[in-house]
Amino acid sequence: MLRSGIVNTIRELAVQGKPIRTIAKELGLARNTVRRYLRGGTEAHPRPPRPSKLDPYQEQLRRWVCEDHLYNCETLVRRLQAAGYTGKTTVVKDFVRPLRPRAVGHQPVLRYETKPGEQLQFDWGEFAYEQEGTPRKLFGFTAILSCSRMRYVVFAKRCDAASLLRCLAQALAYFGGLPRAVLTDRMKTVLLEMESGAPRWQPRFQELVSALGITPRVCKPYTPQTKGKVERSIGLVKHDFWPGVRFCDLDDLNGQARVWCDQLNRRVHRTTHHRPVELLAAEGLRPLPAGWAWERFLAEERRVSWEGYVSYDGVLYGLPSRPGAPALAGSRVQVSDWQGQLTVWQHGQVILSVSKRVRSGTCVPHPDQFRAVLPAAAARRASVPLGHQIAAPAVAQRPLREYDQLCGVSGLGSAERWAEQAEWAGEVAG
Repeated sequence: MLRSGIVNTIRELAVQGKPIRTIAKELGLARNTVRRYLRGGTEAHPRPPRPSKLDPYQEQLRRWVCEDHLYNCETLVRRLQAAGYTGKTTVVKDFVRPLRPRAVGHQPVLRYETKPGEQLQFDWGEFAYEQEGTPRKLFGFTAILSCSRMRYVVFAKRCDAASLLRCLAQALAYFGGLPRAVLTDRMKTVLLEMESGAPRWQPRFQELVSALGITPRVCKPYTPQTKGKVERSIGLVKHDFWPGVRFCDLDDLNGQARVWCDQLNRRVHRTTHHRPVELLAAEGLRPLPAGWAWERFLAEERRVSWEGYVSYDGVLYGLPSRPGAPALAGSRVQVSDWQGQLTVWQHGQVILSVSKRVRSGTCVPHPDQFRAVLPAAAARRASVPLGHQIAAPAVAQRPLREYDQLCGVSGLGSAERWAEQAEWAGEVAG
């Protein structure tokens, strides 16, 4: 039986007026074959099925696959061989292939739409780049409002709990309000584990959503299509924004991502047929908090080195030394990163506020970093145990008769008697 392309060529040449002999010569076919297809004889005559060594075991094999959900062909072959099967594994694979269930991603999925302001989905994506020929990677945080399809993307060097809270706060600030719920997968920075069906949330994440009045939700295991909107958004970032992107540092990259998000949110969405920026007002998001109620969740704890530096995202920031205040070296401080400004706190007081540096390996000393620090010799003397010598107390001298009068002694004064006794004692000793 000829392929459909060759059959179409035969018919096309015949329409051009070429005889059967010429068509057969050009295509390398027999004239009877060309004649048969021009007459409409395209029906194939299938060969009768050949007997297979698997025929006696097909029913048993079908029960194992359809009822027991056993899809491992090697295991099936071993079971069949124990029952007397002597055929090959490829025959079993060809038989099992149409019986396998279709992949979850290829099955029809009912789209779930949420009400305005009801839900925000977020997730991480990994992005590879090269720096001077060395492969490196960054993590992209993507958030989307489920109703309006407003998207936000920001890149970070880490994807730990502190980075997650900071990126989520930036996304909420970009959207200009708070949704009623957030949905993500079961990452450890959000959900630690399920205890008897009850979630045990990551403490810092739970504090944030509780303070903001947001309900946290996670997808069921192995069902990423539950948050399909953000999954699709991550794919859009990887295949639309990221290929060929060039950036100097992380701030430059996030600036380009911000411009790309603004342009994307002004396009007509293919599902809603509206521009996301036009639907944002209909979300009815709750207002954002202000002040310490918002910033306290963005602080990370760091230990100050003995040189007076605090490390953050691969950059060393020098801290000022304060006269009369305890030394910061070796102590713990809180570092807050918000809108390009790095703030260092200790005991509720701001120690340092400086523009954030984004290039790893940078050292930013402070002009007052060692001003109140004692030299090594003075520092050693300051820690040596020290005693104090004082002057002897002064003793008042009075006449002895004053003591006689005080004691009420009459006659020969006791002072004279003591003088005589002292004189007699001197003579005896001589």
